[in-house]
Amino acid sequence: MPSYAEVTGWGKCLPPAVMTNADMASVIDTSDEWIRSRSGISERRVSHVPVSDLASVAGLRAIAAAGLEPGEIDLLIVATCSPDTVIPSTAAHVQKKMGACNAAVFDLNAGCSGFIYSLSVATAMIRAGGYQKAVVIGSERITWFLNWSLRDTAVLFGDGAGAVVLQPSNEETGLLASHLGCEGDALEALLLPNFGTAGNRFCANYGVFGVQFDGREIFRRAVKGMAGEIGIVLQQLGLENKDIDLIVPHQANARIIESLAKQLDVDMSCVALNIDKYGNTSAASIPVALVEALEEGRIQPGSNILLAAFGAGLTRAAGVLRWGKRLTPLRPSPAELPPCKQTALEILGDAIRLTQGAQGL
Repeated sequence: MPSYAEVTGWGKCLPPAVMTNADMASVIDTSDEWIRSRSGISERRVSHVPVSDLASVAGLRAIAAAGLEPGEIDLLIVATCSPDTVIPSTAAHVQKKMGACNAAVFDLNAGCSGFIYSLSVATAMIRAGGYQKAVVIGSERITWFLNWSLRDTAVLFGDGAGAVVLQPSNEETGLLASHLGCEGDALEALLLPNFGTAGNRFCANYGVFGVQFDGREIFRRAVKGMAGEIGIVLQQLGLENKDIDLIVPHQANARIIESLAKQLDVDMSCVALNIDKYGNTSAASIPVALVEALEEGRIQPGSNILLAAFGAGLTRAAGVLRWGKRLTPLRPSPAELPPCKQTALEILGDAIRLTQGAQGL
Protein backbone atom coordinates (compact mmCIF):
# COMPACT_ATOMS: atom_id res chain seq x y z
CA MET A 1 0.00 0.00 0.00
CA PRO A 2 1.19 3.56 -0.68
CA SER A 3 2.59 5.56 2.20
CA TYR A 4 1.51 9.01 0.97
CA ALA A 5 -1.04 10.82 -1.22
CA GLU A 6 0.68 13.49 -3.32
CA VAL A 7 -1.03 16.57 -4.74
CA THR A 8 -0.55 16.18 -8.50
CA GLY A 9 -3.13 18.63 -9.85
CA TRP A 10 -4.81 21.85 -8.81
CA GLY A 11 -7.37 24.34 -10.11
CA LYS A 12 -9.68 27.15 -9.09
CA CYS A 13 -12.85 28.76 -10.38
CA LEU A 14 -14.00 32.26 -9.43
CA PRO A 15 -17.22 33.56 -10.98
CA PRO A 16 -16.68 36.74 -13.03
CA ALA A 17 -19.21 39.06 -11.34
CA VAL A 18 -17.47 41.29 -8.78
CA MET A 19 -19.33 43.00 -5.95
CA THR A 20 -17.28 45.84 -4.49
CA ASN A 21 -17.73 47.50 -1.13
CA ALA A 22 -19.16 50.48 -3.01
CA ASP A 23 -21.76 48.16 -4.52
CA MET A 24 -22.55 46.94 -1.01
CA ALA A 25 -22.97 50.49 0.21
CA SER A 26 -25.52 51.14 -2.51
CA VAL A 27 -27.95 48.58 -1.09
CA ILE A 28 -27.20 48.41 2.66
CA ASP A 29 -26.10 50.88 5.32
CA THR A 30 -22.33 50.43 5.19
CA SER A 31 -19.17 51.87 3.67
CA ASP A 32 -15.89 50.74 2.18
CA GLU A 33 -14.03 51.93 5.29
CA TRP A 34 -16.43 50.14 7.66
CA ILE A 35 -16.06 46.82 5.81
CA ARG A 36 -12.30 46.96 5.27
CA SER A 37 -11.48 48.02 8.82
CA ARG A 38 -13.46 45.13 10.31
CA SER A 39 -12.74 42.34 7.84
CA GLY A 40 -10.03 43.31 5.34
CA ILE A 41 -12.45 42.70 2.46
CA SER A 42 -12.55 45.04 -0.55
CA GLU A 43 -14.63 42.94 -2.94
CA ARG A 44 -16.07 39.47 -3.44
CA ARG A 45 -17.38 37.31 -6.29
CA VAL A 46 -21.04 36.48 -6.87
CA SER A 47 -21.95 33.35 -8.80
CA HIS A 48 -24.53 33.28 -11.57
CA VAL A 49 -24.50 29.46 -11.62
CA PRO A 50 -25.08 26.63 -9.11
CA VAL A 51 -22.26 25.57 -6.82
CA SER A 52 -21.77 22.34 -8.82
CA ASP A 53 -20.79 24.39 -11.89
CA LEU A 54 -18.06 26.16 -9.91
CA ALA A 55 -16.90 22.82 -8.53
CA SER A 56 -16.89 21.13 -11.93
CA VAL A 57 -14.73 23.79 -13.58
CA ALA A 58 -12.25 23.79 -10.69
CA GLY A 59 -12.19 20.00 -10.72
CA LEU A 60 -11.64 19.73 -14.48
CA ARG A 61 -8.81 22.24 -14.27
CA ALA A 62 -7.19 20.21 -11.48
CA ILE A 63 -7.58 16.98 -13.46
CA ALA A 64 -5.94 18.56 -16.52
CA ALA A 65 -3.10 19.91 -14.36
CA ALA A 66 -2.48 16.33 -13.22
CA GLY A 67 -2.46 15.10 -16.83
CA LEU A 68 -5.48 12.88 -16.22
CA GLU A 69 -8.87 12.33 -17.83
CA PRO A 70 -12.16 12.56 -15.87
CA GLY A 71 -12.87 8.86 -16.41
CA GLU A 72 -9.70 7.96 -14.50
CA ILE A 73 -10.92 9.55 -11.27
CA ASP A 74 -12.13 6.95 -8.75
CA LEU A 75 -12.94 9.21 -5.78
CA LEU A 76 -14.65 12.60 -5.72
CA ILE A 77 -15.29 14.55 -2.51
CA VAL A 78 -17.02 17.94 -2.54
CA ALA A 79 -16.63 20.05 0.58
CA THR A 80 -19.59 22.44 0.70
CA CYS A 81 -22.24 23.87 3.00
CA SER A 82 -24.18 25.43 0.10
CA PRO A 83 -25.24 22.35 -1.91
CA ASP A 84 -27.15 22.34 -5.19
CA THR A 85 -29.54 19.83 -3.67
CA VAL A 86 -29.70 17.76 -0.51
CA ILE A 87 -30.92 14.77 -2.50
CA PRO A 88 -28.75 13.87 -4.35
CA SER A 89 -25.40 15.17 -3.17
CA THR A 90 -23.70 18.04 -4.97
CA ALA A 91 -20.90 15.57 -5.72
CA ALA A 92 -23.30 13.56 -7.87
CA HIS A 93 -24.07 16.68 -9.93
CA VAL A 94 -20.33 17.37 -10.21
CA GLN A 95 -19.60 13.81 -11.33
CA LYS A 96 -22.16 14.17 -14.12
CA LYS A 97 -20.88 17.57 -15.24
CA MET A 98 -17.22 16.52 -15.17
CA GLY A 99 -17.79 13.12 -16.76
CA ALA A 100 -16.08 11.40 -13.83
CA CYS A 101 -18.29 8.36 -14.34
CA ASN A 102 -16.07 5.90 -12.46
CA ALA A 103 -15.77 7.89 -9.23
CA ALA A 104 -17.28 7.16 -5.85
CA VAL A 105 -18.77 10.48 -4.74
CA PHE A 106 -19.99 12.23 -1.61
CA ASP A 107 -20.36 15.66 -0.02
CA LEU A 108 -18.67 16.63 3.24
CA ASN A 109 -20.05 19.53 5.27
CA ALA A 110 -17.68 20.82 7.92
CA GLY A 111 -18.31 24.49 7.11
CA CYS A 112 -15.17 26.50 6.47
CA SER A 113 -13.02 23.59 7.68
CA GLY A 114 -14.49 21.35 4.99
CA PHE A 115 -11.50 21.32 2.64
CA ILE A 116 -9.04 20.15 5.31
CA TYR A 117 -11.55 17.55 6.54
CA SER A 118 -12.00 16.29 2.96
CA LEU A 119 -8.27 16.30 2.24
CA SER A 120 -7.73 14.23 5.38
CA VAL A 121 -10.43 11.73 4.40
CA ALA A 122 -9.20 11.37 0.80
CA THR A 123 -5.60 10.95 1.95
CA ALA A 124 -6.62 8.17 4.35
CA MET A 125 -8.64 6.40 1.62
CA ILE A 126 -5.69 6.48 -0.78
CA ARG A 127 -3.22 5.34 1.88
CA ALA A 128 -5.54 2.44 2.70
CA GLY A 129 -5.01 1.24 -0.85
CA GLY A 130 -8.57 1.43 -2.08
CA TYR A 131 -8.31 4.46 -4.38
CA GLN A 132 -5.75 5.73 -6.87
CA LYS A 133 -6.92 9.08 -8.22
CA ALA A 134 -8.98 11.36 -5.99
CA VAL A 135 -10.36 14.84 -6.57
CA VAL A 136 -11.06 17.00 -3.51
CA ILE A 137 -13.07 20.16 -4.20
CA GLY A 138 -14.08 23.01 -1.93
CA SER A 139 -16.96 24.88 -3.55
CA GLU A 140 -19.42 27.42 -2.16
CA ARG A 141 -22.18 29.79 -3.21
CA ILE A 142 -22.73 31.45 0.15
CA THR A 143 -24.20 34.62 -1.38
CA TRP A 144 -27.34 32.57 -2.17
CA PHE A 145 -28.09 32.39 1.60
CA LEU A 146 -27.46 35.99 2.58
CA ASN A 147 -30.05 38.26 4.13
CA TRP A 148 -29.44 41.76 2.77
CA SER A 149 -31.00 43.42 5.78
CA LEU A 150 -28.21 42.03 8.01
CA ARG A 151 -25.16 44.20 7.45
CA ASP A 152 -22.77 42.29 9.69
CA THR A 153 -23.01 39.09 7.63
CA ALA A 154 -23.98 40.28 4.14
CA VAL A 155 -20.62 42.01 3.62
CA LEU A 156 -18.46 39.01 4.57
CA PHE A 157 -19.10 36.24 2.08
CA GLY A 158 -18.33 35.40 -1.53
CA ASP A 159 -18.50 32.50 -3.98
CA GLY A 160 -15.84 30.32 -5.57
CA ALA A 161 -14.24 26.89 -5.83
CA GLY A 162 -10.81 25.29 -5.61
CA ALA A 163 -9.68 21.71 -6.18
CA VAL A 164 -6.74 19.34 -5.92
CA VAL A 165 -5.98 15.88 -7.29
CA LEU A 166 -4.36 13.30 -5.02
CA GLN A 167 -2.46 10.21 -6.20
CA PRO A 168 -0.51 7.50 -4.33
CA SER A 169 3.18 8.10 -3.75
CA ASN A 170 6.06 6.55 -1.85
CA GLU A 171 7.70 9.97 -1.60
CA GLU A 172 7.10 11.88 1.62
CA THR A 173 4.64 14.35 0.09
CA GLY A 174 1.02 15.37 0.44
CA LEU A 175 -0.85 15.71 3.73
CA LEU A 176 1.67 14.38 6.25
CA ALA A 177 -0.46 15.02 9.34
CA SER A 178 -3.82 16.54 10.20
CA HIS A 179 -6.04 16.99 13.22
CA LEU A 180 -9.75 17.78 13.25
CA GLY A 181 -12.09 18.96 15.98
CA CYS A 182 -15.41 20.61 16.78
CA GLU A 183 -16.88 22.79 19.54
CA GLY A 184 -20.52 21.82 19.18
CA ASP A 185 -21.43 23.48 22.45
CA ALA A 186 -21.17 26.84 20.65
CA LEU A 187 -22.74 25.89 17.32
CA GLU A 188 -25.30 28.70 17.58
CA ALA A 189 -22.48 31.20 17.00
CA LEU A 190 -22.62 30.39 13.28
CA LEU A 191 -25.92 28.97 12.16
CA LEU A 192 -28.27 29.04 9.19
CA PRO A 193 -31.66 28.59 10.87
CA ASN A 194 -34.81 27.27 9.22
CA PHE A 195 -32.95 25.43 6.47
CA GLY A 196 -33.33 21.67 6.76
CA THR A 197 -35.68 19.32 8.57
CA ALA A 198 -35.37 21.19 11.87
CA GLY A 199 -36.98 24.23 10.25
CA ASN A 200 -40.60 25.19 9.76
CA ARG A 201 -41.29 25.13 6.04
CA PHE A 202 -44.80 26.48 6.58
CA CYS A 203 -43.80 29.77 8.21
CA ALA A 204 -44.53 33.03 6.39
CA ASN A 205 -40.91 33.88 5.61
CA TYR A 206 -39.69 30.38 4.73
CA GLY A 207 -36.99 30.82 2.09
CA VAL A 208 -35.83 34.16 3.51
CA PHE A 209 -32.57 33.00 5.03
CA GLY A 210 -30.10 34.80 7.22
CA VAL A 211 -26.83 33.56 8.67
CA GLN A 212 -26.89 33.76 12.48
CA PHE A 213 -23.41 35.07 13.28
CA ASP A 214 -21.74 35.96 16.59
CA GLY A 215 -18.58 37.64 15.33
CA ARG A 216 -17.02 38.25 18.75
CA GLU A 217 -17.44 34.63 19.88
CA ILE A 218 -16.17 33.28 16.56
CA PHE A 219 -13.10 35.54 16.65
CA ARG A 220 -12.23 34.39 20.16
CA ARG A 221 -12.66 30.71 19.43
CA ALA A 222 -11.16 30.79 15.92
CA VAL A 223 -7.70 32.02 16.93
CA LYS A 224 -7.51 29.71 19.94
CA GLY A 225 -8.95 26.73 18.04
CA MET A 226 -6.68 27.00 15.00
CA ALA A 227 -3.57 27.60 17.13
CA GLY A 228 -4.41 24.51 19.16
CA GLU A 229 -4.83 22.31 16.10
CA ILE A 230 -1.62 23.67 14.60
CA GLY A 231 0.28 22.78 17.77
CA ILE A 232 -1.00 19.21 17.57
CA VAL A 233 -0.01 18.59 13.94
CA LEU A 234 3.42 20.17 14.36
CA GLN A 235 4.02 17.98 17.39
CA GLN A 236 2.93 14.90 15.44
CA LEU A 237 5.65 15.58 12.88
CA GLY A 238 8.29 16.90 15.26
CA LEU A 239 8.27 20.27 13.48
CA GLU A 240 8.49 23.81 14.79
CA ASN A 241 7.00 27.04 13.44
CA LYS A 242 10.33 27.86 11.76
CA ASP A 243 10.06 24.66 9.68
CA ILE A 244 6.92 25.95 7.93
CA ASP A 245 7.47 27.71 4.59
CA LEU A 246 3.93 29.01 4.06
CA ILE A 247 0.74 29.21 6.10
CA VAL A 248 -2.52 28.96 4.14
CA PRO A 249 -5.34 29.75 6.59
CA HIS A 250 -9.05 29.90 5.98
CA GLN A 251 -9.83 33.39 4.71
CA ALA A 252 -12.55 34.46 7.15
CA ASN A 253 -11.29 37.77 8.44
CA ALA A 254 -7.95 39.55 8.03
CA ARG A 255 -7.88 40.42 11.73
CA ILE A 256 -8.30 36.75 12.70
CA ILE A 257 -5.44 35.78 10.37
CA GLU A 258 -3.21 38.55 11.73
CA SER A 259 -3.97 37.49 15.32
CA LEU A 260 -3.16 33.87 14.47
CA ALA A 261 0.17 34.90 12.90
CA LYS A 262 1.00 36.93 16.01
CA GLN A 263 0.17 34.03 18.30
CA LEU A 264 2.39 31.72 16.20
CA ASP A 265 5.12 34.39 16.15
CA VAL A 266 5.40 34.36 12.35
CA ASP A 267 5.59 37.30 9.97
CA MET A 268 2.60 38.00 7.71
CA SER A 269 4.95 37.64 4.72
CA CYS A 270 4.78 33.89 5.42
CA VAL A 271 0.97 33.85 5.26
CA ALA A 272 -1.26 33.52 2.17
CA LEU A 273 -3.84 36.30 2.26
CA ASN A 274 -6.42 36.96 -0.47
CA ILE A 275 -9.55 37.79 1.54
CA ASP A 276 -9.44 41.34 0.14
CA LYS A 277 -10.36 39.98 -3.32
CA TYR A 278 -12.84 37.23 -2.48
CA GLY A 279 -14.24 37.61 1.03
CA ASN A 280 -15.04 34.47 2.99
CA THR A 281 -15.64 31.63 0.52
CA SER A 282 -15.95 29.01 3.27
CA ALA A 283 -14.65 25.59 2.16
CA ALA A 284 -13.31 27.08 -1.09
CA SER A 285 -10.99 29.59 0.57
CA ILE A 286 -8.01 27.34 1.35
CA PRO A 287 -7.80 25.58 -2.03
CA VAL A 288 -8.20 28.89 -3.89
CA ALA A 289 -5.45 30.47 -1.77
CA LEU A 290 -3.26 27.40 -2.30
CA VAL A 291 -3.62 27.60 -6.08
CA GLU A 292 -2.85 31.32 -6.07
CA ALA A 293 0.25 30.75 -3.92
CA LEU A 294 1.48 28.35 -6.59
CA GLU A 295 0.72 30.83 -9.35
CA GLU A 296 2.63 33.53 -7.45
CA GLY A 297 5.72 31.33 -6.98
CA ARG A 298 5.36 31.15 -3.21
CA ILE A 299 5.55 27.34 -3.16
CA GLN A 300 8.68 25.39 -4.09
CA PRO A 301 9.42 21.64 -4.33
CA GLY A 302 9.47 20.25 -0.80
CA SER A 303 7.74 23.28 0.77
CA ASN A 304 6.05 22.61 4.10
CA ILE A 305 2.62 24.24 3.91
CA LEU A 306 0.51 24.68 7.02
CA LEU A 307 -3.28 24.64 6.51
CA ALA A 308 -5.62 25.87 9.25
CA ALA A 309 -9.36 26.53 9.40
CA PHE A 310 -12.27 27.23 11.71
CA GLY A 311 -15.91 27.16 10.72
CA ALA A 312 -19.55 26.36 11.38
CA GLY A 313 -20.03 23.60 13.87
CA LEU A 314 -17.85 25.08 15.32
CA THR A 315 -15.33 22.93 13.48
CA ARG A 316 -11.59 23.40 13.54
CA ALA A 317 -8.80 21.75 11.57
CA ALA A 318 -5.13 21.93 10.71
CA GLY A 319 -2.75 19.98 8.51
CA VAL A 320 0.79 20.01 7.16
CA LEU A 321 1.05 19.55 3.41
CA ARG A 322 4.43 18.87 1.84
CA TRP A 323 4.65 19.83 -1.81
CA GLY A 324 6.08 17.50 -4.45
CA LYS A 325 8.47 18.29 -7.26
CA ARG A 326 6.12 19.73 -9.87
CA LEU A 327 4.97 23.36 -9.78
CA THR A 328 3.25 23.75 -13.15
CA PRO A 329 0.22 22.02 -14.71
CA LEU A 330 0.89 19.20 -17.15
CA ARG A 331 -1.68 20.66 -19.51
CA PRO A 332 -4.24 23.50 -19.58
CA SER A 333 -7.95 22.93 -19.31
CA PRO A 334 -10.63 24.38 -21.62
CA ALA A 335 -13.20 24.24 -18.80
CA GLU A 336 -15.08 27.52 -18.36
CA LEU A 337 -18.26 28.72 -16.72
CA PRO A 338 -21.22 29.74 -18.90
CA PRO A 339 -21.04 33.44 -19.85
CA CYS A 340 -22.35 35.91 -17.28
CA LYS A 341 -24.29 38.87 -18.68
CA GLN A 342 -25.32 40.38 -15.34
CA THR A 343 -23.57 42.48 -12.75
CA ALA A 344 -23.29 41.19 -9.19
CA LEU A 345 -26.07 43.53 -8.07
CA GLU A 346 -28.30 42.30 -10.89
CA ILE A 347 -27.69 38.66 -9.95
CA LEU A 348 -28.61 39.42 -6.35
CA GLY A 349 -31.44 41.83 -7.13
CA ASP A 350 -34.35 39.56 -6.22
CA ALA A 351 -32.64 38.36 -3.04
CA ILE A 352 -31.95 41.93 -1.94
CA ARG A 353 -35.55 43.01 -2.56
CA LEU A 354 -37.01 39.91 -0.90
CA THR A 355 -34.89 39.93 2.26
CA GLN A 356 -35.07 43.69 2.77
CA GLY A 357 -38.79 43.63 2.09
CA ALA A 358 -39.30 40.91 4.69
CA GLN A 359 -37.67 43.21 7.25
CA GLY A 360 -39.68 46.24 6.14
CA LEU A 361 -36.64 48.12 4.84
